[in-house]
Amino acid sequence: MPSANHWPSEIRLNPARDVLAVALDSGERFALRAEYLRVESPSAEVRNHGGPKTIVLGKEQVKIAGLEPVGNYAVRIAFDDGHDSGLYSWDYLHKLGAEEKEIWTTYLTAAGR
Repeated sequence: MPSANHWPSEIRLNPARDVLAVALDSGERFALRAEYLRVESPSAEVRNHGGPKTIVLGKEQVKIAGLEPVGNYAVRIAFDDGHDSGLYSWDYLHKLGAEEKEIWTTYLTAAGR
């Protein structure tokens, strides 16, 4: 389903492949770390098919292996640990950027870090 609110004006992977810079047409800009994107993947593997969210551990060194546009509404992010099944919609990337502090704090607490 296409995003109704957030459209990317630029998506750029840094040379170290550990930060995805996302600029939106609203003027908002986010630098999203690969570890954060990996552990918050919208995939069924992490979302547990509608059940309790799976806490993904041990991804501190994960890198982004590739990006693939999906229609005009999302990007598939492939990680160097083999995970590539999450589709990150523009709205979801916006949510991850805008709510990073809260989402990351919740993850760290759940992961015991």
